[in-house]
Amino acid sequence: MKSVAAAPERTSSPYTKACSRFILGGLLAATLQVFFMSPISPGILHLPPPSSSSSLLPPNTHLQKVIKLGEGLVDRSEDVWVDKNGILYTATRDGWIKRMHRNGSWEDWWMLDRDNLLGITVTEAGNLIVCDTEKGLLKVDEDGVTILTSQVNGTKIRFADDVIEASDGSLYFSVASTKFGLHNWYLDVLEAKPYGQLLKYDPSLNKTSIVLDGLCFPNGVALSADKDYLVFCETWKFRCQKYWLRGEDKGKTEIFVDNLPGGPDNINLAPDGSFWISLLQLTSSGFEFVHTSKASKHLVATFPGLVERMKGMFKRATVVNVATDGKIIKSFGDPTGEVMSFVTSAFEFENHLYLGNLNCNFVGKLPLYDA
Repeated sequence: MKSVAAAPERTSSPYTKACSRFILGGLLAATLQVFFMSPISPGILHLPPPSSSSSLLPPNTHLQKVIKLGEGLVDRSEDVWVDKNGILYTATRDGWIKRMHRNGSWEDWWMLDRDNLLGITVTEAGNLIVCDTEKGLLKVDEDGVTILTSQVNGTKIRFADDVIEASDGSLYFSVASTKFGLHNWYLDVLEAKPYGQLLKYDPSLNKTSIVLDGLCFPNGVALSADKDYLVFCETWKFRCQKYWLRGEDKGKTEIFVDNLPGGPDNINLAPDGSFWISLLQLTSSGFEFVHTSKASKHLVATFPGLVERMKGMFKRATVVNVATDGKIIKSFGDPTGEVMSFVTSAFEFENHLYLGNLNCNFVGKLPLYDA
């Protein structure tokens, strides 16, 4: 019987072993970088399911028909406001407070020389109030710029977002996040934990207090027509809430509209008592899965390039008109971002809608009688 020679035992060469160790070490180092160098401690974000609200938003191209006001003169107008005299105000990313007069002429009114000016409102006294993410709450008038408040309970206000005046002259304003700032705000979306606040500044006492804490990126703030309640937006929660200022429900909150088909940014009262809300596509198509995976969130947050790819705001524009019962009445859009995208505010005045944004060099003006 023939004997069969045993096959020679294969042994890894020192070179192969070294390469394997190098690859494994590299993977381990990358994993440690992602999890231990990540700037976030994420939770899971539940995106809104298909709902009755989204079914009321058939695609349209109304925002592609806007008139371009101040084209080339206005560098990304986060918010717009038109006062009772028909003067339009906006704060732009190049640091200007600009206004457009009735005759269509633009005025470079005040230079604040910073790129962090967000929500604005005009008070009954005619003063412009501006949210500055570094300085706090500012008053702007013909005499200059005054810081109204920059601290609450001894802590610096670091991300004032939007503001509205109540009937008693108090200013209610949102702080989008107490952890993240304007230039890394999307990390708040990825972390998906409630770091926002609603604050109140009382000018008679020169005092600022916390009204609500633990909010989910509170953004726009508006006052109801009867001045009984506020409505404020929670962007990555895809909802707006009421906060009652008067009556038997004073001090209580309740859902105003939920499961919106986009993250609500700014909100403004319409002349008929309804509200205009701008909606953001927070996530680029195909990246929705990231919000359901903590590991994916850590990975994205660690690399700024991936964070930018996640953002969907630059791809489309949507504004909705919501009745006092929280039902969507109408919507206007630019589904491809051909003319407008990243629309952040909508303000109605004399049957026109004025649109602020963070991706255009003009303020949009939409005639509502044609829309």
